[in-house]
Amino acid sequence: MPYAVDSAAKVANPEPPPTSLSGAKARLEWLPYASIALLLAVLYYRVAIKLVYDWSTLPDYSHGFLVPFFVAFLIWDKRKVLQSTPIRQSWLGVPLVVFSLAVLILGIYGVELFTSRMSFIFLMAGLIWTFFGWAMVRALRFPLLVLVLAIPFPAIVFNQITFPLQLLASRIASDILPLLGVPTLHEGNVIELPVMKLEVAEACSGIRSLMSLFTLSVFYGYFLEHTTRRRVILALASIPIAVTANVARIVGTGLCVQYWDPEKALGFFHEFSGWVMFVISLACLYLVHRAMRLISPEKAQTT
Repeated sequence: MPYAVDSAAKVANPEPPPTSLSGAKARLEWLPYASIALLLAVLYYRVAIKLVYDWSTLPDYSHGFLVPFFVAFLIWDKRKVLQSTPIRQSWLGVPLVVFSLAVLILGIYGVELFTSRMSFIFLMAGLIWTFFGWAMVRALRFPLLVLVLAIPFPAIVFNQITFPLQLLASRIASDILPLLGVPTLHEGNVIELPVMKLEVAEACSGIRSLMSLFTLSVFYGYFLEHTTRRRVILALASIPIAVTANVARIVGTGLCVQYWDPEKALGFFHEFSGWVMFVISLACLYLVHRAMRLISPEKAQTT
């Protein structure tokens, strides 16, 4: 009979499910991370808004919209590696966090967008190092590096890249056009044709297609190759491909100016040829990849 009373008492006062305490503990464990995420949103929301605005208004960096999605995929693709990576919290990451916040402050008060944007990548690396350990930083190093592709260069660096590209493209185009029956005079980034002067402006330097093609080559290499060396080769191959495509575009524009209609050549043809040459550049990147696999088919399958 005491057994029956004891059983009735257990039924009347059931014990709480064992999972409720562990669930509450799990929520408490995630509370610091949620707080840090909220703090990051407060610190960087202005930086993020201006970055998205630049992606939408600067054609040279319109590929930036793709980068966060690619990074998210990279992290998801590495989920098994991340789950098996041991978590060892380390105070060694704190100096990097402090440095990143200092860089953010300098960027904000110095009105240097590149500095404040780069501070986010450093800060993420520092936080991962602090809360999860250096092994986790190593596992996530590629996604962190890919984020750099979404950040526009400072104007001083951008100009140091675009102007030599302008000079290179105009010089090569001015050498090719006479071979096709169009006499030219070349001075700086200006090609003087018999009909008119053709200026290779900053927008025609090829930096737009170069940035986009380089970013896509990184994506392409990650999906279709398994070795770092071959991925790097594909990414580097995009540079001469983009430069060559831009020279071909300028030569085509010069031919249209001379033999067709200058107004249409500098209007419709110039814009349309940009898309056409970019598609051809993608095809050339694919051919380079095929050639790599034909030259070393066994290495192409190496994991």
